[in-house]
Amino acid sequence: MNRRILTLIVALVPIVVFGVLLAVVTVPYVSLGPGPAFDTLGEVDGKQVVDIKGTQTHPTTGHLDMTTVSQRDELSLAEALTLWLSGQEQLMPRDLVYPPGTSRQDVDKANDADFKQSEHNAEFAALGYLKYPQAVTVVTVTDPGPSVGKLQAGDAVQAVNGKPVATVEQFTSLLKGTKPGQPVAIDFRRKNAPPGVAQIALGSNPDRKYGFVGVSVMDAPWAPFAVDFNLANVGGPSAGLMFSLAVIDKLTTGNLAGSKFVAGTGTIKPDGEVGRIGGIVHKMSAARDAGATVFLVPAENCYEANSDKVPGLQLVKVANLGGAVDALHTAASGGQPPGC
Repeated sequence: MNRRILTLIVALVPIVVFGVLLAVVTVPYVSLGPGPAFDTLGEVDGKQVVDIKGTQTHPTTGHLDMTTVSQRDELSLAEALTLWLSGQEQLMPRDLVYPPGTSRQDVDKANDADFKQSEHNAEFAALGYLKYPQAVTVVTVTDPGPSVGKLQAGDAVQAVNGKPVATVEQFTSLLKGTKPGQPVAIDFRRKNAPPGVAQIALGSNPDRKYGFVGVSVMDAPWAPFAVDFNLANVGGPSAGLMFSLAVIDKLTTGNLAGSKFVAGTGTIKPDGEVGRIGGIVHKMSAARDAGATVFLVPAENCYEANSDKVPGLQLVKVANLGGAVDALHTAASGGQPPGC
């Protein structure tokens, strides 16, 4: 064999091997980067992202975008290097995203549960801000369980066997006087429907000696109309703040964003407290890419957000829902809201 050809083959072998390794070998890292943004005042797949039925709503202008973080798993060595060199993506050890012993399905399920809880919290926080009265509110119905088909999430419990209840403590106190198998009558109010009475044969639960209704309840602001959130394939709790703001914007006159393109993020509790989130820098980039000029930042994320500012994006610090509404009114009128 010609010596030059042999030399060329020997030189090419490590290059070919390295190329195969780049394409085939996966790395124990997950890539995080800017994800899509969704206008909570707009539509997705022909449905209102925040859909309120059963009461008057008001037209809105501007944008109130919720932002997300994209996530890529099972990266090849080549993909990981490409994403890292782009400067737009962050590589994290996979064990930090998917702890050992936890499957991706387990993590996705937990994220979906967090997202569903954020929807409940967003509704409660918005209704509380708007001064709707408190009620013993059904949050979930255990399936299978004695209340399936009789009570549903969103119902407001008014009485047990004719005795009025105004708090969860009163509701629980009455149940403690019952036994498994005992029939009870629960008066309830249902959104966009007339009041009703549920006849329930109480079940049993190993955690208690008294009768089991099969619902989780909480003291929460209640309104007779329905608030639905129509976003699929989005997990985690960080949409709560923007969902609450959209509910308030649709139920009140005027416009929170005015003509501004506002985006933001933040968990929310039923009392309106805004909490920190992960991936704030990626979400700021997602907001900029969507066209936002104002970005609502949870107060606890301000230090991180300031460490990597995005040009052209005004950072507004928020600690609670009322503060966020006030900041938006200030920004819309040309004032200077509290910044990070």
